[in-house]
This record gives sequence, C-alpha cells and structure tokens, in this order.
Amino acid sequence: MSATGFKAWVHGRVQGVGFRYSTQAEARTLGVLGYARNLDDGSVEVFAWGEAEQVDALLAWLKAGGPRSARIDQVLVEPHQPAEPPRDFRIG
Repeated sequence: MSATGFKAWVHGRVQGVGFRYSTQAEARTLGVLGYARNLDDGSVEVFAWGEAEQVDALLAWLKAGGPRSARIDQVLVEPHQPAEPPRDFRIG
C-alpha cells in the first residue's frame, strides 16, 4: 500500500480545549504521522500522513467532531505530499 497525506484546517472551538493532544493521541492510535498546530486565527492545522485507510479514519474522526471538549464548525481539507515524510505525530 502507498502512503497518502492531507492538510486540514479545523475551525470552531479548537484551541484551549486539548484538541491538539487528543488529535495526536488519535493519530498515534491509528498509526498516522504528521502534526497538529494552532494558527493565529483560532483554528488548528492538522497534517496527516500514512496508509490511506488510517489517514481517512483520522479525517473522519475530525469531521465527526474530534474530542468531546471541542466544537468543530468546519474542516477544510486538501491533499498534501511532503518533501520529506514525518517520523512521528507532533504538536506544533
């Protein structure tokens, strides 16, 4: 199987509620690499890289609302191919 990736911009109440850490835990459970980082506009950028099935599962988790502490209003997604694949899922 080949690796695939996406970048997602998650809007809503996603900062200050443990969203990045929950996303990291979910990604690691699924075996997905990448990062989650806060943006200045109050959203969170998520980059996910891995096998298509696992990456799709993380995207579905985000679109379903993510952690209970968050309120996700919108998830914008685009495919992303990194110059160098990540080695872990980190918080930025």
